[in-house]
Amino acid sequence: MFYQRFTFRLIFRLLIINLLGYLLFYLIKNTQLWFTIAGIALILLGAIISLYYYINQIRSDINRFILAVKTRDHTLNFKNKATKGSFPELYESFSDILQVHKQIRLEQEAMFQLIKTILEQVPVGVIVVNNTGQEKEEIAFFNQAASNLLGVPAYKYWHRLKEHLPNFSNEVEQISTGGKRFLELKIQDKLIQLSTEVIPLNLYGNNYTIISFQNIKDEIEQKETEAWNRLIGVISHEILNSITPISSLSDTINKMVTDKKMLTEDEMEDLKTALQTIQRRSSGLLDFVKDYRLIAELPTPNLEAHTIGEILKHIKVLMQPFAKVKNVVLDVEQTSSKITVQLDLKLVEQVLINLITNSIYAVENSEYPHIKVNYRLENTKLYIDVSDNGKGIDANDLEKIFVPFYTTRKNGSGIGLTISRNIMKMHRGSIEVISTRESGTTFSLVFNYV
Repeated sequence: MFYQRFTFRLIFRLLIINLLGYLLFYLIKNTQLWFTIAGIALILLGAIISLYYYINQIRSDINRFILAVKTRDHTLNFKNKATKGSFPELYESFSDILQVHKQIRLEQEAMFQLIKTILEQVPVGVIVVNNTGQEKEEIAFFNQAASNLLGVPAYKYWHRLKEHLPNFSNEVEQISTGGKRFLELKIQDKLIQLSTEVIPLNLYGNNYTIISFQNIKDEIEQKETEAWNRLIGVISHEILNSITPISSLSDTINKMVTDKKMLTEDEMEDLKTALQTIQRRSSGLLDFVKDYRLIAELPTPNLEAHTIGEILKHIKVLMQPFAKVKNVVLDVEQTSSKITVQLDLKLVEQVLINLITNSIYAVENSEYPHIKVNYRLENTKLYIDVSDNGKGIDANDLEKIFVPFYTTRKNGSGIGLTISRNIMKMHRGSIEVISTRESGTTFSLVFNYV
């Protein structure tokens, strides 16, 4: 009803107060009816107090609404005042806002429970630490996989985990600003190998550290087994290729000289040929073993600061003569670059020599053989690219080119790319390759550059 509206009630109260005030002023000035004057004064005071409480009630309702929003109190109800109050639209809006707020809160809780359930089911350990800066930092989340992998209960505070597993906590704190680390832990007399990643996160003004880790021991063992199987297969193949003719020729020689005191000239010639063949295959087998030792016994890199320009200049001087002999255009760019990276110059030069040599042989049948060497920066990575316009590499061969002794080149040893990849791994880098058949190939040395 209109008479329940705030505006009507306010105007009505103000009119009453003004009329009573005027009447009180008139009685005091023109009469001496002191009892009437006192009564009118009390009524006026009551009207003023009523107006104050009426306005204050609305202010109190607004404060209650704001407090309910701040404290996420969804039990407050304005439905009664929405039908009978002075501001039905306002109180109805209050109820709607609280209902929407409650719905959002329920959706957030449901999403949190969903994410929590998912994280509890994954085989990856996840620990979330609330970095308050205090001595006893609280662990906001500790899933079951983390408890199983570390062999500890789901601790509530980080210092408790630190006391129980100092090695793990120290490794995590060393990459507290973010990063990955591989570490080995002995849990209940069992050695586990963890791939650990730490991600710092600021959320609504609070700092958190997300620690995720998983046991990769089984995966590493499987990959090692596969690698050994491939390596054993290659080694067995090479050894059999050398031993079979040696064994056959030895048997032939044995038959030739058995029960004979003198040999004819033809038999002597056959004997010489057989011995030369045995000597050649034995030398080949010896070279093969030396190549294998070369892969296994790479020296530890002596890391020093070198500019990219310095590296490219050295490579240009080393490889330009060989490229000219092969009628290949070798274009080494950006030799004046001052960008500095920590590396072992001799080992990285060896990698670039291997790659450029491979490219020179790859462009042998190209009409305009061309090789380009340059560098580029992308995010936190530095790339040194060796690109050629050769015949390219088959997709099936791309997966095998880094396998020891695998080669598609005649008279190739098959260890150049294996050694190159191992050298880059020792520099905490990698080798990437992109190749298109009949269009060319690009090998990239990838270094971490911060």
